[in-house]
Amino acid sequence: MSRFGYTLMTEQSGPKQLVEYAARAEQVGFDLLVSSDHYSPWLTSQGHAPYAWTVLGAVAQATSDVELMTYVTCPTMRYHPAVVAQKAATLQILADGRFTLGLGSGENLNEHVVGEGWPAVQTRQGMLAEAIEVIRRLHTGDLVDFAGEFFQVDSARIWDVPEQGVDIGVAVSGDRSVETFAPLADHLVAVEPKAELISTWNGVPGAKRIGAEGRAVGQIPICWGPDEAEARELAHDQFRWFAGGWSVNADLPTPAGFAGATQFVRPEDVADNIPCGPDLDKIAEAVSAFSEAGFTDVALVQIGDSTQEAFLSEAAGPLLEILRSS
Repeated sequence: MSRFGYTLMTEQSGPKQLVEYAARAEQVGFDLLVSSDHYSPWLTSQGHAPYAWTVLGAVAQATSDVELMTYVTCPTMRYHPAVVAQKAATLQILADGRFTLGLGSGENLNEHVVGEGWPAVQTRQGMLAEAIEVIRRLHTGDLVDFAGEFFQVDSARIWDVPEQGVDIGVAVSGDRSVETFAPLADHLVAVEPKAELISTWNGVPGAKRIGAEGRAVGQIPICWGPDEAEARELAHDQFRWFAGGWSVNADLPTPAGFAGATQFVRPEDVADNIPCGPDLDKIAEAVSAFSEAGFTDVALVQIGDSTQEAFLSEAAGPLLEILRSS
């Protein structure tokens, strides 16, 4: 049986609201809380981008049992991997072992802000692989000196190291990224329900097999609401950027760029890819694609800050019942 998560969407809600939603999501019965980690929203209509790590620290104290995860952090440009290692270790202690560090190669939208440009994808993946090595070494608690192709670490040590360590999940999208990161990660992260990602991962020497030691954590946007037409309009207003796919989305630098790239995307185009409206069976069917593909976990993104309270109060519990019964 798959486990089901709730997404703390930092692009569409303020920090206090996110902590409130996290506590409510645990009460409703979600197994997992995943948080995006952005410097900017994709579209100005979303309107938020609080610092994910501060929010997660507060969430760790506002919850007790639900698991936590970054979905995902880029540990290469905006953050040096030595800093990611420190804050992941601290969060794991605050969360009493409930935290998984989800990592990815990043998006121009967030990483360009430090003025270091935006490398080609091959370079970004090389940087991510090296960053994972740095983080792993620092999580031993030993004194670390490291001189790599992309990063240097001088006499660094994490002084507060969690006893259970910190599991690492890595976002992948195709064979090359799977083959690169499967031996380095504990868990697979992906936003498309592709069974071949899991079969390829499980075939890589040294990979933790999905369903045994490793997990595959997916994510799907939904826009539940009592009026289907209104839900479609909301999904179009705030999530039409999703239509571009990650090969495009990773390279656009600003919300204005996303607005321009999606200016001809219609509400019906968005609704073709995102289940909208009150039909919980329809939503459950879309979510089940991840379970059928072999994913062990799938996190739901309920679109729109204005919809969160109603979703958590009215729809989330019955939806979880449908998902678990199927």
